[in-house]
Amino acid sequence: MSDAVICPKCSSEFTYEQDNLMVCSQCFHEWDPKEAGSEDQILDINGNELQNGDSVIVMKDLPVKGAPKPVKAGTKVKNIRLRPNSDHNIDCKIDGFGAMALKSEFVKKA
Repeated sequence: MSDAVICPKCSSEFTYEQDNLMVCSQCFHEWDPKEAGSEDQILDINGNELQNGDSVIVMKDLPVKGAPKPVKAGTKVKNIRLRPNSDHNIDCKIDGFGAMALKSEFVKKA
C-alpha cells in the first residue's frame, strides 16, 4: 500500500474513493484529490490568495492579550510572512504593538 492517500485533516491512512472524492474512514472528511495541492493556500477575508511580503489591512478590532488597547480596524500591516500549518497563519510587526501573529480571516489584501 505505498500509494495510500493520507487524509489532509487527521493524517489517517485509512481512506477510500467514492464518487470522484476521497473519504477518510476515521474523521469522514471528504476532499477532491485533484485539489489537494491547494491546501497550503492562505486566503484573506475576500478569498484573495496572500503571499509572503504582501501588505494587508485589519478588518475588525482585534484584542491583544496583555495590551491595554486592541489593534484597530483599518490598521495597515506591511511585509507579512505566512505560516501555512498554523492557526494564526500570518506573522507580522505592527507599529505600537511589535511582532505578533494574526489569523488570515480578519485581514484583507491591501
